[in-house]
Amino acid sequence: MAGVIKKTRMSEEPVFITQRSRATAVLVSTRSYEKTQYELGLLRAIAKGEAEASAGTGQDLHTVFDKIDKLLAESE
Repeated sequence: MAGVIKKTRMSEEPVFITQRSRATAVLVSTRSYEKTQYELGLLRAIAKGEAEASAGTGQDLHTVFDKIDKLLAESE
């Protein structure tokens, strides 16, 4: 198992774990997981913004870009 974990960490590629020829779990490095969670957060923010725009609520463009810049600075 230690070898699989090391390979996953080094390659940044997911490892699919199967049972009875079916994928039942995925092993990913911490770095890959955190990156995926960050990107998912950005996608959720975009979806929320689209919903707000459709409803006629939301924030002006400059406020949105300021928030995006702050998020990007925090991720570096």
